[in-house]
Amino acid sequence: MLFTKKALTEDGFTGFRVFDELDPMRIPQGPGIFVVLRPAGFEPVFLNKSTAGTFKKKDPSLKREALAAEWLADASALYIGKASAGSQGNRGLRKQIQEFMDYGRGRPTVVWDARLIWQLRDALDLVIAWKELPAEGLSAAEADYHAAFISAHGRLPFANLVQARARK
Repeated sequence: MLFTKKALTEDGFTGFRVFDELDPMRIPQGPGIFVVLRPAGFEPVFLNKSTAGTFKKKDPSLKREALAAEWLADASALYIGKASAGSQGNRGLRKQIQEFMDYGRGRPTVVWDARLIWQLRDALDLVIAWKELPAEGLSAAEADYHAAFISAHGRLPFANLVQARARK
């Protein structure tokens, strides 16, 4: 699968909102997968310090060399994540994406895996898309998207530091 807007739209993804213009109330509340994309012409400029909040008192910043080593110049998808319903059934895409955005604004949270996004100077120009999925197939779907990306690009997207595995 190509992780372009066209391919993702054909696969059922919607939204495609620029972070800076994102209205959380327009994001579905159910569980699903979300993808962070860079717009056409986006060139990475890595910040010395991340705008993201701390997690367990750890600074989310990486050295520029480490960020450059993760960057894939030919990939438009920068992160593929999931939003489960949570143990109480009150999580989902809206809450997960809101927490992701809050994290980028410096608030502490547990969205540690995607921290590289917030060390990009123009992170608010990035685009997010989502696809609602049933909770029971979510882990397998995330693992499948990660595997498809690796098949196309040889490794995970820029901000995915851990490959998802389908739970048995």
